[in-house]
Amino acid sequence: MTVLAHAMIAEWPVVGELDGRRTEERTVESDGAQADTRDVQCSRQGDEEAFRRIVVRHQPAIFRQMWRFSRDPGVQDELVQEVFVQAFLSLRGYRGDAPFEHWLRRIATRVGYRYWKHEVRDRRRREVLQQVPVVPASSVEDLSPSGAAEWLHEFLAQMNPKDRLILTLMYFEECDGAEIVARTGWNSVLVRVRAHRARQRLRQLLEQAGVGKESS
Repeated sequence: MTVLAHAMIAEWPVVGELDGRRTEERTVESDGAQADTRDVQCSRQGDEEAFRRIVVRHQPAIFRQMWRFSRDPGVQDELVQEVFVQAFLSLRGYRGDAPFEHWLRRIATRVGYRYWKHEVRDRRRREVLQQVPVVPASSVEDLSPSGAAEWLHEFLAQMNPKDRLILTLMYFEECDGAEIVARTGWNSVLVRVRAHRARQRLRQLLEQAGVGKESS
């Protein structure tokens, strides 16, 4: 399915660029982890400036993650704020057995998933069916990588929140099974079952749209 491949690699960095930055990134990550440890401890003691530093340090990454859940800049801002509110309220529950960024991303995943669930309920209450724009299969295959990503984002909006979440984590966030378990709180068996069902549902929707079919 060409459109899926385009969408999944739309924002991947060039391999050569990554090679040149690896040593510097490891150093930055180590320094960031130490700063997180200090600032979490200070924040727990009521130091508001320490938590502000946490927000500044992690806000760009959380913005990128929330982009997976909504393309609306206003909604993105609200979701990012909610992530940090939830993080602040939950700081005493952070045990430090995993990097702070991983813990924060799990909160972000839950916030985004909850937004999708509310979005579905609101849509049903308004009785408005959100449909993917009708695009001929040949035109879809010719979309640019960024256009394909946007098309797929709208396409996934047709799926239920659980299917949409697991496909987003697998294909956009590049999470393996263990990371999906950590972010969602589902057990490994449930993750495999939901992944299988979500892929089947996606395949059905793509076939209905005429995408990925071999021309006779």
